[in-house]
Amino acid sequence: MKVMCAMSGGVDSSVAALLLKRAGHEVVGVTMKLWGGDSDTGCCSVSDVDDARRVAQQLDIDHLVFNFGDDFDEHVVEPYVQAHAQGITPNPCIECNRSVKFARLAERADLLGFDAIATGHHANVGQTADGVFTLERGHDMNKDQSYVVHMLDQARLATTMFPVGGLDKSEVRALAAEIDLRTADKPDSQDVCFITSTGGRTAFLGERIPFRSGTVVDTGGTTVGHVESVEMVTVGQRKGLGLPGGGPKRYVVDVDVANQRVTVGDDADLLRPGIEVAATTWIHQPVSGRVRVQCSAHGETRIADIAPGSAPDSVDVIWTEPQRRIAPGQSVVFYDLDDRCVLGGGICC
Repeated sequence: MKVMCAMSGGVDSSVAALLLKRAGHEVVGVTMKLWGGDSDTGCCSVSDVDDARRVAQQLDIDHLVFNFGDDFDEHVVEPYVQAHAQGITPNPCIECNRSVKFARLAERADLLGFDAIATGHHANVGQTADGVFTLERGHDMNKDQSYVVHMLDQARLATTMFPVGGLDKSEVRALAAEIDLRTADKPDSQDVCFITSTGGRTAFLGERIPFRSGTVVDTGGTTVGHVESVEMVTVGQRKGLGLPGGGPKRYVVDVDVANQRVTVGDDADLLRPGIEVAATTWIHQPVSGRVRVQCSAHGETRIADIAPGSAPDSVDVIWTEPQRRIAPGQSVVFYDLDDRCVLGGGICC
């Protein structure tokens, strides 16, 4: 099989390419050039591209670089900026997977005659007896990344491979060390690639949108503090709110950018009976009824009942027990009750 393997310059994608070659596939490594600005974190630095190229040389496979910078700006960076301007907390890595890695890259692979694309994600593709493809958690639950690839549908799963999905991370590193791959001991990327560790979100967004100060009020409407930029505040936040010390813990329960107001309350004020999830996609068919719900990349799942929402492609999630409010813009992913298979997901309203 002719497989295009996305190589980010990290150990997981390096070992993915290694395993594909050992399995007898015709493998070509591809690194996507996405972000053209400063980058000292994530997976888009010059050194990452060089690491991917050098690993490809070690594996004796061809290595290509595709420039998807315009797509990345349009579908990831600009929506990220605009979301913050509206007081929404986006998940750019998921949008990159949705619009670039499993859209533009797959499209390019199809045009070039590849049979499949592969990545280093810790997830697994399965298939039922009647031929339906499933998206399942990675073997290493501490590194499971099924949450960030939940948007894959039947057509995409049919031509997607996750070679390291059945391995523990320690096994991945051991395989890389076995043949002395240069990425064997490389730390995992933890941050958004276009946000530098030196300037952070504040510097990045401050160059692109105007920041406005905001009033911090309690749930009764009394002013208790001020923030320098309401656009930088998110639901659930506790620090950086200009509140006096020594009192009870208070959290952001609502952000009103239009009126430049942040509402804070105690832990109980964050609790909600349910949420609305928009822009839902499904692995196979729309699901309703009892499911497990995950609201962050490595968060625990909670039991809920889901039903079609009032808007197209939306669902209502009703928790079996009230849960903390989820920041609008965050991805919400549905799993089966065994907590193994992804059913679908969407974006919290």
